[in-house]
Amino acid sequence: MENLTHYPLLLSTAVFVALWLASLVGSWMRRRSPKPADEQTEDLGVILGATLTLLALIIGFSVSMASSRYDQRKSLEEAEANAIGTEIMRADLLPPADAAKVQALLGGYLDQRILFYINRDDTQRMQIDKLTNQLQADLWAAVRAPAMAEPTPVAALVLAGMNDVINSQGYTQAAFWNRIPQAAWWLMVAIALCSNVLFGYRSRSGMSARKIALVLPFLVSIAFLLIADIDAPRHGLIHVSPQNLESLAKSIGR
Repeated sequence: MENLTHYPLLLSTAVFVALWLASLVGSWMRRRSPKPADEQTEDLGVILGATLTLLALIIGFSVSMASSRYDQRKSLEEAEANAIGTEIMRADLLPPADAAKVQALLGGYLDQRILFYINRDDTQRMQIDKLTNQLQADLWAAVRAPAMAEPTPVAALVLAGMNDVINSQGYTQAAFWNRIPQAAWWLMVAIALCSNVLFGYRSRSGMSARKIALVLPFLVSIAFLLIADIDAPRHGLIHVSPQNLESLAKSIGR
């Protein structure tokens, strides 16, 4: 389930097939069992209504969880761009040679952060992470050397700004790892399967009933598609665009 939720369209297709089969199982159980009494049919209707209500409630919570995580990733992208832009300006407070070195490293670091957001290949992302870690070490060494040689309030300000740059990357990475818990996905799937079995059990036989049995699986799979798409940082249609980082790169001539 964990890898499947990384690919919203694949997840939606798998959910649709599973729920449609669950509806067919419910219809098969109806044909195999004696005709239920009116009281039993009414009880099944109440149970089905409660199950669908619970499913809608959990889907609503999941959409809210995914949306809040998406908003957090957007906010952290903006914070990361602000931290890098501020440190580029603070680097001018260093001696000219050190300032040029730090700003050049920050430019390369900015390029890697943009690639982090727009890259969709897992293998390339490992290389991006490796280069990012190396650049962070080089950036810290570049500001630490002049600060140790001449420990002034100005040097401390530059050090603090570089610390913000490195910390912002860590916060962003943590936000990209923060996904909807797997227990929530399994709970939604379990309730959706139960509701479709009950729906199929209460439906009448015939070609028209089989067509109607496709409606509920389709609607639930669309809801799963939306949740997974918002929750997937890279493989969905909805993802965070590094517009602030790209704007910063244009402003410094990258």
